Amino acid sequence: MSKVQKTESFDTVSLAKPKYGKKGAELKNNDNSKSKEGRKKSALRENVEAILVAIVLALFIRTFVVQAFKIPSGSMLNTLQIGDHILVNKFIYGVRVPFSGTVVIPVSEPERGDIVVFKFPEDPKKDFIKRVVAVAGDKVEIRNKKVFVNGDLQDFEQAIHLDPQVQSSGSRRDNMSPTTVPKDSIFVMGDNRDYSYDSRFWGFVDQKALKGKAFMIYWSWNKENDGSPFDYVRWERIFKLLE
Repeated sequence: MSKVQKTESFDTVSLAKPKYGKKGAELKNNDNSKSKEGRKKSALRENVEAILVAIVLALFIRTFVVQAFKIPSGSMLNTLQIGDHILVNKFIYGVRVPFSGTVVIPVSEPERGDIVVFKFPEDPKKDFIKRVVAVAGDKVEIRNKKVFVNGDLQDFEQAIHLDPQVQSSGSRRDNMSPTTVPKDSIFVMGDNRDYSYDSRFWGFVDQKALKGKAFMIYWSWNKENDGSPFDYVRWERIFKLLE
């Protein structure tokens, strides 16, 4: 009788073993789930970090290195045409504090002939692009469409005149009395001299308003094209360096 009881007791203990084994398997499966979940979280964090780094780099490049702009008007014809997409060197005139425009690391000064992008003095929310005609300390004068700087005729080959008429002396478009460019400022004009709203009308550009120097056309789209679909793109202008 005692042997049977021992056997039953032994069998009872033996039958309980699979339960422990099952619990062990459940624990192992839970560990695998946690491991997979951890890998998913790790991959998600890596992707988020990569995106944030890319955004920071893009903002840094756009703020301090190079920025793209699109030409919406014809004030710089024929140098720049409506639909040209250009790249602007942001650091050539120095590394600037964002928003204030204060130069913290000087690099170079704007020179006559540079094509510059700047905040429009009458509305800083707008960006304008013109050519530098005179710099700080220069005396600029316009007589019958001809531009003189420090008494010397400035013959910019890029400048064009589409209106043959010379406006009266009361108009600053074709005639302007001698004016000295103030310190830390520049005098700018559009290459399309008869159809450009520039320093002749609203004054000088403070160098703090400068955004950079345009140096290349990377894309050009002619939306007024009425010929072949292939002519919408001005292929000959792509990657053209500006001067």
